[in-house]
Amino acid sequence: MKARIAVIAGDGIGPEVTAEAVRVLQAVARRFGHELSLEEALFGGVAIEAHGDPLPPATLAACRGADAILLGAIGGPKWSSPQVRVRPEAGLLRLRKELGVYANLRPVTVHPALAGVSTLRSEVVAGVDLLVVRELTGGIYFGAKTRDAERASDLCEYTAPEIERIVRVAARIARTRRRRLLSIDKSNVLETSRLWREVCERVMRAEFPDVQLEHMLVDSAAMHLIRRPREIDVAVTENMFGDILTDEASMLCGSLGLLPSASLGEGTRGLYEPIHGSAPDIAGQGVANPYGAILSVALLLRHSLQLREEARAVELAVHRAIDDGIRTPDIAAPGQRPASTAEVGNAVLAALG
Repeated sequence: MKARIAVIAGDGIGPEVTAEAVRVLQAVARRFGHELSLEEALFGGVAIEAHGDPLPPATLAACRGADAILLGAIGGPKWSSPQVRVRPEAGLLRLRKELGVYANLRPVTVHPALAGVSTLRSEVVAGVDLLVVRELTGGIYFGAKTRDAERASDLCEYTAPEIERIVRVAARIARTRRRRLLSIDKSNVLETSRLWREVCERVMRAEFPDVQLEHMLVDSAAMHLIRRPREIDVAVTENMFGDILTDEASMLCGSLGLLPSASLGEGTRGLYEPIHGSAPDIAGQGVANPYGAILSVALLLRHSLQLREEARAVELAVHRAIDDGIRTPDIAAPGQRPASTAEVGNAVLAALG
């Protein structure tokens, strides 16, 4: 098949992990006989430096014209001061909105060889296989904002149609797994959460009676995620809660660097990125973990290009590299020589064969 991929590496370790993901994507294309056209574009802090805009028109055009977008990471201390007027994160929010990618899928799977890497006991994390479906284009991140010297406000707002569509995405996925859906809210305090729960109940009762629905307050869910993570199959939640809970969930498998994500809308075009940040403190050292970026390639192949065999080949190659002990410093065993970012890429490529 032929496809166009926009590659926006971003800031910090973004270019390093994206480079390994691109090598894997190109290897898949060669092995399976696909023609993939890759177009690089500036995004985030580097785009602010070059164009004064984290999402320049040329980058947005490249993303709109692509079948899928592969993203590294954005941000850094240079653009994090309260006095900074233009932030890289503003470009990311705008890109999600422009592309209409409202459903963020964040799978969390604990590899057996890495069960001991987590700060939790191995018997707690062993066998964890859950998916968080995060609403991505609504809520407090996109609400009206005000600020003066003494007061600031951020409006959290959701509509019934926004809730309906994300619940449907999560429920359809739950049907392909264990048929269990956990909806996470804060309905004891927030009106948006009360609406969320009511709409969720209505959709599930009318359209997905075969999927078991459970509600949980977000603070209880945070505790449940650490105490009994194997009980969670598919969880669906709003934007900010999903952002926080999936960072917490990354500790189940030992590192933010291991987790991929897919952001999808109504069509097949998606935005794919590891869930970690730009980690400027280790940028340029060749020690960043690229597994999350490489696994994001697998999600890209599966969801946007409909190449399921190829996606599975990438996932199996990652599993084999981990089984072979190829680990960056964040997941290395005590006394083990850590692998570099490039060495992880080489191991995955070798496993692809």
